[in-house]
Amino acid sequence: MTSTTVLLVRRFLTEAARTPVNVLTLVLVPVVFVVVAAEPLADAAELLGGPGGPAVQTATAGWAAGFIAAIGMYFQIREARAADRRLVRAGLAPARLVTARTATGLALVLVASAAALTALAARTGWGDEPERVLSGTLMYAVIYLAIGTLVGALVARPVNGTVLILFVWILDVFLGPVLGAADRPATRILPTHFVTLWMVDLPSGHGGRIGDLGRALLWAAAALATAWATVTATSRTARRRGKSGQLATGIRMGLREVARNRVLWVLLIAVPVVFVLLAVATTPDEPTTISVRENGRTMMKEFWLPDVHGGTMAPIAIASLATLAGLFTLLDARTGDRRLALAGFRPLPLLTSRLIVIALGALVATTASLAVTATVFDARQWGWYVAASALIALTYALVGVLVGPLFGRVGGVLIAFLLPFVDLGIEQSPMLRPAPPGWAHALPGYGPGRVLTDAALTPGFDETGSLLIALAWLAGLVLAVTLLFRSTVRPAGAARRAMGTLVPPAGGRGTRT
Repeated sequence: MTSTTVLLVRRFLTEAARTPVNVLTLVLVPVVFVVVAAEPLADAAELLGGPGGPAVQTATAGWAAGFIAAIGMYFQIREARAADRRLVRAGLAPARLVTARTATGLALVLVASAAALTALAARTGWGDEPERVLSGTLMYAVIYLAIGTLVGALVARPVNGTVLILFVWILDVFLGPVLGAADRPATRILPTHFVTLWMVDLPSGHGGRIGDLGRALLWAAAALATAWATVTATSRTARRRGKSGQLATGIRMGLREVARNRVLWVLLIAVPVVFVLLAVATTPDEPTTISVRENGRTMMKEFWLPDVHGGTMAPIAIASLATLAGLFTLLDARTGDRRLALAGFRPLPLLTSRLIVIALGALVATTASLAVTATVFDARQWGWYVAASALIALTYALVGVLVGPLFGRVGGVLIAFLLPFVDLGIEQSPMLRPAPPGWAHALPGYGPGRVLTDAALTPGFDETGSLLIALAWLAGLVLAVTLLFRSTVRPAGAARRAMGTLVPPAGGRGTRT
């Protein structure tokens, strides 16, 4: 390793030593599991059908080393992410950073193994085959190093990360071969199953030429590769992003902003309950006549009102929630989009990311509403019913985007409930009139509404024309949103041009205005 890498490893280990949890586990875990709990665990293993005795006491060294390594690497990855990004931006080669982090992890493996083996030596010694104990403990630590790395990359909160590591470790230990039967096929997927079998010299009876040692080495090698790939992936986020990186960043930021809107999450539950379940609960027991198409012919059919009311109320809930999602997505991101454009974010990835976030919000609204609707209604064609619901959601999500700049947040919320109610709840509703009036054909809910009614009430699909109308509305709204978005981020472009006029290029005299 170069001097820079050695310096980084030294600094990383110093930082790990300053983390109180690492010090606590380094001292507490070997004492508790190797010294104090080894004998009771051995007795418990005999009751559960395991080998018990020395096998359990030997395995405790691996258990302790694995847990210490996982916790140490978790905090390495979690706490170092921002610092690693700054290092790469400052000019450090990502490969060198990955090497330093991996070397630090291996140093943690050695420290964890040394602590566990010292406790085992003080408790019972290393037995007749110390090489198995030493090698097995190291493999335990390497495998759990990878687990700590993965959890560190995926889970940001220390409490959640520690609990997840502890949960995996508990499953691995208490369902493993020394605390239970060694020949259970289901437990072979546990990360240290084969390491434990070889470490305590417990015949497994598993077939194959490579044996338990070969499988244990494969697990350890795969763990090292996983740790290396995970550290590489986390450091790569610090690099300058291209178009695809900008798109992913835009989607991630948009979803994070939507997730912070707690009112919207409450409405995802409240709106379907109010529009669907309460409507069904208050439906009178009587028939109703609805206009439907079957085999290319329009006809009037009679339906029992309680059986169909929930299915016809669901579009109102879906449209209202989707309109709110589109409304909040644009209004919450408008200022940030201008700043992103000024900072160099390309318009196309930014627009695409916003449309994807809007579409995801619409689909979440659809899922929430249909989950409630399915408890009280059974559509004749569920596939087309779900597709029509998604079309309604996407259409009204884009309507919400257009409504936001016109009416603002408060006015937009009112429109988000009034417009779907007038369109889908009154003019398109098959409950109030057999067929929509002529002027209602121009409303955005007509096409998908007719598709939904056909799917809800008839066994065959006969609304191709209405489907084309719905798709035309969707394409037109996407175009309108694109034009609106361009006007939203244009001030940022103007500001950038103004800055280029006022700030002369390096070595130049500037432009006089």
